[in-house]
Amino acid sequence: MLGVFLVIVGSMAAGDVLWWWWADRRIQSIGGRRIWRQLGRAAVGAFVAMQLSYLAYFIVAPVSARRSHGWVPAPLLASIYLWHILVLPPSLVAILMAAAVRNALRLIRRRPRPQTTEPAAEGLSRRSLLGGLAVAAPPLALAAVTARGMAQLGNFRIRRLDVAVPGLPPDLDGLTIAHVTDIHIGRFTRPRMLPKIIDATNALRADLVLLTGDLIDLSLADLPAAIDFVRKLDPRHGLVMCEGNHDLIESREAFEDGVKWAGLPLLTDEATTVRVRGNPVQVLAIRWNHGSAGVAASVDAVRPLLRPDAFPILLAHHPHAFDPAAAAGFPLVLSGHTHGGQLMLNERLGAGPVMFRYWSGLYQKPASRLIVSNGVGNWLPLRTHAPAEIIHLTLHRPHGST
Repeated sequence: MLGVFLVIVGSMAAGDVLWWWWADRRIQSIGGRRIWRQLGRAAVGAFVAMQLSYLAYFIVAPVSARRSHGWVPAPLLASIYLWHILVLPPSLVAILMAAAVRNALRLIRRRPRPQTTEPAAEGLSRRSLLGGLAVAAPPLALAAVTARGMAQLGNFRIRRLDVAVPGLPPDLDGLTIAHVTDIHIGRFTRPRMLPKIIDATNALRADLVLLTGDLIDLSLADLPAAIDFVRKLDPRHGLVMCEGNHDLIESREAFEDGVKWAGLPLLTDEATTVRVRGNPVQVLAIRWNHGSAGVAASVDAVRPLLRPDAFPILLAHHPHAFDPAAAAGFPLVLSGHTHGGQLMLNERLGAGPVMFRYWSGLYQKPASRLIVSNGVGNWLPLRTHAPAEIIHLTLHRPHGST
């Protein structure tokens, strides 16, 4: 994991340096007064230095960096993440493509490459103007997406789903669940945002409140606020939670021990039974595991715990647990993790279907149902066509059931 982290951060740093080198050359080629070129170069240099400083901070002091949201303003933090994830990569692709086209045209025309000379001082040429606009475009795009992302933070919808579930006992017809997931308390879900989520969840008056992972974002320093958040949720009959990958970034053991020591009902390849209207409902939850084999192994671990006299619900952070869970006979699976794709062109096109088999909403197999929530928080402060949400789920017996 450390090696992968260093490769990712190193690639981001290399991208920053490459963009700085290109932007600095473009600015030097712009005509007009020298003072404006100097100011432009200084601004680009300061911008890239800020980006590189944050990356270096993560490498040198990763624990402190994961807790930096305690003192770094959210807009600044958002701009750093959005630059490296959303703005810089396409900017570099555009630069490389433009260079390739330019070189190809020179070969076709058999023209020698023009020598770089000191720019003329008499004014801006059309070429200089276009070069300046090209340099300005990525920072301006970053400002726009950061503003949009900050406007979205803390906003979410209540998504109501009525689902016919095979095997639902007659006395549980109409069972309601508040499905809350991917709160990501930390960088972009600050403690001041939590009362709104608590009030909205409690207002649903659901029979069960089920949390499917990523309670915290990066740092265990946010665990006390997360524990307080869970304690304030008020289901009618029961609350159960499973863990997600972000919960375990600093330490799996510390997160699991801390949550269980606080008395919260975190299940790790375990099961518990609650009674709703006098009927047993068994909630099972699997630990976070990487890869299909790990997920399937966790499903196999909880399968022997199934009670024949209770209606089972499986909590699994990763929705790909649906395939082994359906094969094992689980009628209902709740998941998160995908954020609905986070960046989608519409409901069907975008990051969701590229990365996941199941990414948002209801999925059905003959004897099993999967509900994937977009999540109510964010690890990346921008969503497109994948709104943050709490799902209010109402279960029904299939039509014609006896």
